[in-house]
Amino acid sequence: MNRYQKTFTALPQHIDELGHVNNAVWVDWIQQVATSHWAAVAAPEHQEQYVWVVTRHEIDYRGNVGEGESVTAETFIPEGPTGARFDRRVDFRNAAGKVIVSAKTTWAIIDRPTGRLVRVPREVAEPFRPFASEV
Repeated sequence: MNRYQKTFTALPQHIDELGHVNNAVWVDWIQQVATSHWAAVAAPEHQEQYVWVVTRHEIDYRGNVGEGESVTAETFIPEGPTGARFDRRVDFRNAAGKVIVSAKTTWAIIDRPTGRLVRVPREVAEPFRPFASEV
């Protein structure tokens, strides 16, 4: 299941002084959709063995939403992993279907028992295929 979607609704606590969703909330939503995708797709034994950490966020803001408005986040992994890392895309669409926030995040996998970075095992990456381009 390469693509995964989750809907978010802007609540009063998400709104900043400009009357729209605060940038920190978008980052939180990025993490929520990514971790939900992992929980929905990864094998239970992989979820027990590994944990992911963000090493980089790149976010383009092309619009925003106000209180009570909803967005649908779609996340996918465009390319296979490189060593311990892979990039994840998250696009947020408003009610009209327009992408208003787009993010590329880099995640690294950590072996829980050792606390060390490890190369992404093929069997961990496999359920998230097909990648846009195979590595």
